[in-house]
Amino acid sequence: MASGLRGFVRRLGPGLITGAADDDPSGIATYSQAGAQFRFALAWTLLLTTPLMIGIQLLSARIGWVTGQGLAANIAHVCPRWVTVTLVALLVAANTLNIAADVAAMGEAVRLLAGGQSAPYVLALGGLCVAMQLFFPYERTVRLLKWLTLVLFAYVAVLLAVRVPWGEVAAEGLLPWTAWRDDMSVGAYAAMVVAVLGTTISPYLFFWQAAQEVENKRRAPLGDRTLPHPARERLFLRRIRVDTVVGMCFSNAVALCIVVAAGVTLHGQGAHVDSAAQAAQALRPVAGDFAFWLFALGIVGTGLLAVPVLAGSAAYAVSELLGWPGGLSRGFHEARGFYGIIVAATVLGTLGSLLEVDPMSALVWSAVANGVIAVPIMVAMLFIGQSRRLMGAHVMSRRLRWLSWLATGVMAAAVAFMGLSSLLGG
Repeated sequence: MASGLRGFVRRLGPGLITGAADDDPSGIATYSQAGAQFRFALAWTLLLTTPLMIGIQLLSARIGWVTGQGLAANIAHVCPRWVTVTLVALLVAANTLNIAADVAAMGEAVRLLAGGQSAPYVLALGGLCVAMQLFFPYERTVRLLKWLTLVLFAYVAVLLAVRVPWGEVAAEGLLPWTAWRDDMSVGAYAAMVVAVLGTTISPYLFFWQAAQEVENKRRAPLGDRTLPHPARERLFLRRIRVDTVVGMCFSNAVALCIVVAAGVTLHGQGAHVDSAAQAAQALRPVAGDFAFWLFALGIVGTGLLAVPVLAGSAAYAVSELLGWPGGLSRGFHEARGFYGIIVAATVLGTLGSLLEVDPMSALVWSAVANGVIAVPIMVAMLFIGQSRRLMGAHVMSRRLRWLSWLATGVMAAAVAFMGLSSLLGG
């Protein structure tokens, strides 16, 4: 039993890490704000996005493994050059902003736990994130990232530390209009829906998981190579499917815990939630020191997981676009440009986190921006997935095609609804 569980966990990789990285400090802040502002009335978004996340992340993973190239290189095959350049530029900009938000939240969380000023912690944590990718071998980096996924159980523990009215969670989460109040703005609700979708279905996750499957294919264990070719392909594709399903379900289960915990403890309390760290601080008088410590430590742990993924996905995209050698499995001297993007994105994000901006606005609108730029990237991925020239015998199945188009349609509809609500002054 133990060996079977150990073997199952060992087979998990890009999907689990990608799902866990989705619950980064900026995501935690967005989920906390959703619960604090609308209680349980946005829980349905996480139930809806779970199968959609599985579909679109499974597509990105299959594209990477089947073609042996990352998303940027594949998008260049189906889109004009200027479109690919624009999408990659938007990805890098959004990732750098996300890094700034995440490092700021980590520094503030450490300040709450240890005292002092947050700036030295911010600089130290930014440096640690760079060092993790520059000086750790690829296998050790992946192993460390897998271990860091365990910090997300802190948010499950927070939920266990408070009394949850599960009947109300189910009623409001599945029928959100029953919890509607006169003081709720349709525009604010629509923006928060897009923010939740944008922080849940994020472009950097597509690029990261595709790139990691490329790395895995290059470094496939010799035991797998001894299998006949079709059997080896079925084995890898089955591993990708299980890994992705587990990772996305884990990610959204944790996100739901954060929304519910914030809805129970912060909604109606007048708590001001401007960041993930402030959400932890607001929990303290309501849920106690134990919940506060767990929430704050979770912010630091998830940031250490997410920042390398954000910087790494930007580096993969730029390197593929410009034809540079890249990949965490290569040494610094083999891929100077790739590691240069990692350092630049992390350093710029770290320095940007020291600027005085409204943190919650930055976090939510960063998530909204992710939701907006995700739509054209998802459309491009769908064309890649249906291309026999690129995917050969592994073109996406009808079920995966419908699921991926549904995910794209939901994201596009949410963005359109937010835009319409803003124009109408809702």
